[in-house]
Amino acid sequence: MKIYKLYLLAIVFFTQSCSDDKSDWIYLFDGKTTDGWRAYNGDKIPEKWAVVDGELTFNTQLKLEGDWKGGGDIIYYKEQFKYFDLFLEWKLPKGGNSGVFYNVQEGYDAPYAIAPEYQLLDDDGWEEINNSKLEEWQKAGANYAMHKADVKKKKLNPAGHWNSSRIVYSENKVQHWLNGELILEFEPYSENWFKKRNSGKWDGYPNYGKYRQGYIALQDHDSPIWFRNIKIKKL
Repeated sequence: MKIYKLYLLAIVFFTQSCSDDKSDWIYLFDGKTTDGWRAYNGDKIPEKWAVVDGELTFNTQLKLEGDWKGGGDIIYYKEQFKYFDLFLEWKLPKGGNSGVFYNVQEGYDAPYAIAPEYQLLDDDGWEEINNSKLEEWQKAGANYAMHKADVKKKKLNPAGHWNSSRIVYSENKVQHWLNGELILEFEPYSENWFKKRNSGKWDGYPNYGKYRQGYIALQDHDSPIWFRNIKIKKL
């Protein structure tokens, strides 16, 4: 009888632990509406963003890199985040391009002018359609224009298929995950970080990396994209 009671207590504890862990997640997308999202520097959601079949989509015609204008980036405006674990699922068409930004503050031309970006890209399709080669720091999973992903660990699903990504951001470490694999890790605001920051790419954006907390943003790169299961946990 005593063993049976201990067994029941173990089940209750395990169930409670799982429940507590689940309750830590804040869902940024409810699967039904665009509640919580609006244009960067705006007061409503841009027209091309919509919820279709439970997915947050950007409905547009894919443009070549040289023709893209953007301007329809969106932010989750209900809360700013400092240290967090962000998870989302996404898919792109052949040659598709987008990104996830964090530590975003408004009042600038676009999130990329100030905020780190987890690059979302159909690597091979983009090179084929644009007839151009990418640098590793431009490819999916990279910290755009700063840190490249580990190609040996990177397993990017092809265009039209879902990928999962995580950004784990803490005071002394940032991790990029792709489809369950840790593909990139770096220390923010370290000597190496500042060396990359000052290497020339961001000379025209003096406020890049300035903020250490902020909004989460999704990029309009004149490419269709689909998101689902967007959630965040504070650390």
